[in-house]
Parts: sequence; structure tokens; C-alpha cells
Amino acid sequence: MRLQTPQFQALFTPGLRSVAELFEKKNYELRIAGGAVRDLLSGMTPQDVDFATTATPAEMKEMFTSAGVRLINNKGEKHGTITARLHEQNFEITTLRIDVVTDGRHAEVEFTTDWEKDAERRDLTVNSMFLGLDGMLYDFFNGYEDLKNKKIRFVGKASARIQEDYLRILRYFRFYGRIAEKPDDHEPTTLEAIKENAKGLAGISGERIWVELKKILLGNHVNHLVRLLYELDVAQYIGLPLNGSLEELDRVTKNIQNLCPKPMTVLTSLFKVKDDVTNLDLRLKISKEEKNLGLFLVKHRQELTKAVGPEPLRPYQDFIMDSREANTNSKIMELLKYQGEEHLLKELQEWTVPSFPVSGHDLRKMGVSSGKEIGTALQQLREEWKKSGYHMDKEELLSCLKK
Repeated sequence: MRLQTPQFQALFTPGLRSVAELFEKKNYELRIAGGAVRDLLSGMTPQDVDFATTATPAEMKEMFTSAGVRLINNKGEKHGTITARLHEQNFEITTLRIDVVTDGRHAEVEFTTDWEKDAERRDLTVNSMFLGLDGMLYDFFNGYEDLKNKKIRFVGKASARIQEDYLRILRYFRFYGRIAEKPDDHEPTTLEAIKENAKGLAGISGERIWVELKKILLGNHVNHLVRLLYELDVAQYIGLPLNGSLEELDRVTKNIQNLCPKPMTVLTSLFKVKDDVTNLDLRLKISKEEKNLGLFLVKHRQELTKAVGPEPLRPYQDFIMDSREANTNSKIMELLKYQGEEHLLKELQEWTVPSFPVSGHDLRKMGVSSGKEIGTALQQLREEWKKSGYHMDKEELLSCLKK
């Protein structure tokens, strides 16, 4: 099949045309690879485009250098990746390769000119396709069929693919949440392979796991996929609490639909106590902001709730006003998402934090001189201001003081 969509045509920038011309001159084959092909076939514009070629890194370097093209970031070179910069655009191009030795985390590679051999070492069929610059699709493992049928399958034997890199267990779930139409449409042999190899995730770095887990938490079928992480013995190796609260997860995933929560907001539903957040952090090295959000939600999700009566948002506003921290506002927004309070969330987004209208300077002008008295007076006025729903202005507050 030949692809000629607007998204595909849009890739042909002056930079790509120049790259294609150089490869053509030297008779090296160049094709778009992996995720970008999957996105293009789904009618999406790919976030980033990776290329694959029959040229070796040495041949590419020689070709680019003699054409006066700037090469950047030589870190990928031993894996076969060269990054060239043309017309203000970076092009990441990797030589076709075969994994010779894998240890479940990294692979030692050998270069090849066989496209099928390269496709064979990729994780999922939907990620194993190539696209020629003429729009011709090269699909050795029925990836396009699987994509049309929204099926997520490993290339070849699931257990073999997983043992090459155990992180692929989480990649399977991530793409399932992104592509599959309904929950629970897995091949039994795939789930068996995941269960048998779950322990391999113990050797994968926390940072790599967290990148994948965050994407799972923001995809579809979250509660189904997280349940599977527990059923297939994966959870314990990736920092999740042993007896995570799956009922709360079900409740919260309903609450947050269409509210664009942060991954941590979704994940906190599994936690029962603060230690669950701390243990997650020890395993996954989450950011300070993420950890603080988790601790905040665990602490306040039950007692900080909307008020009965005409001002349901008031308790949240008071909390923000009393808080001395900079990002309380965004934490409260995540709490409202967690609680499923869509209307209050909208209201809070439109609310600007009012600033207290009276200063020590105003009190001095009224003849209050001692620092201690000023402090006490300001505190009292702040209380009055709060009672008024932050509506009283400077005059009203100062006349309170006269009384």
C-alpha cells in the first residue's frame, strides 16, 4: 500500500528533502520507522520522526561531513544512530540492526541491511513498520492489520521480546491504553508471558518505569490496566503498594474523566497511607512536585470537601488563602479533579486570589505604633476579611479597627 495523506506530505520540509537527496545520491535506502509510521497510518501527525537506513554510521558520517552537514549529539553512535541538523531541523537516523546480546535492559547490536531482521527486534507489531519516502509501506508482521483492528501484539514470541527488555511489559500496557478499543481484549499467551516475566522489571531503573507508568495513567482503560498490573504480579516490582485500593481507583477514574488530571492524581487513588507515596518515590525517583502532590491528596482528600450551602467552593478558597506555599492552587485543582467536582474546578479556575487590602503602613497612619500591636491588628482584620468572603475593602476594614 502507498500512503499519500496530508500528514505524510507535511513531513517533506526543505530539511528532509535535502537528507533524502544525499541518501539517494549514495544509493543508501532511507525509510521512516516505528512510532511515526504507526501515527501516520492512524491519520495523526507524529510528534517526532525516526528514520532507518541501510547505511552504517561510518558511511553516514562520511556522507554528511563531506556535504558540510552539521552532526550533533554523538551519544547514539555506538547503537547506530547519527543525528544530522539541516535547515534548523534535527534528523535522527539509525542503521538497521540485529540484537546480538540482550540482558533484559540493554542490547549489543550488529548492523545489517536486512529490513525484516530489524523489524523482528522491535517490540510490538504496530511499531515494527517502515514507510518509504515514496509512501510505500513495508510491513513484515501484519502491523497495519493489527492497527486497523486495534490489536496490540508482540512481534513474534511475546516472552522472547519481553526478555530482551523487560520494560516492554509496560510498553505493552501503554499502547494497549492508547490503541485498543475495549478493555480485556488481550491474547491469553501474552498475559501468561507477562506474568512469567514480571520479576524482570525489578532490574529496570525507576526512572524508565515512571516514564511508562505515567503514560499508562493518562491513557484509556486505566482501571482495567492497573488491575492487570496486580493480577499479573507486576505491581510489586514497580513500586505500587501491595494491597492497592482498587475500589478507590475505580471511583476516581470515573471522577476524572475529561478533567485532564496529572498522573499522580490518578495513581494516588491506590494509596491508603503516606508511606505508600514514600515507597513509590524510593522505587521510581519521582519529582519533588509529584511526591508533594501525592502526600497532599492522601492527607486532604477526605476532610477537605465542599461546603453545604450557597458557597460550596469556600473551604477550598480558605485553604488557599491560609496556605503559605506557592503552588497550593494547582494542588487544590488536582484535589477537585480527584473528587470529581467539575463545576467547582471551573469556578476555581476563574477565581483570582484576592490580596489583603490593609498594610502595616495604613495602621501607622492611624496611630498604631508598636510592631506587636500592628501584628495583632492585622491578624484580626485578616479574620474579619476572611469572614466577609474576602469582600471587605480597606475603608470597611479600617472602620472595624476604629470600633
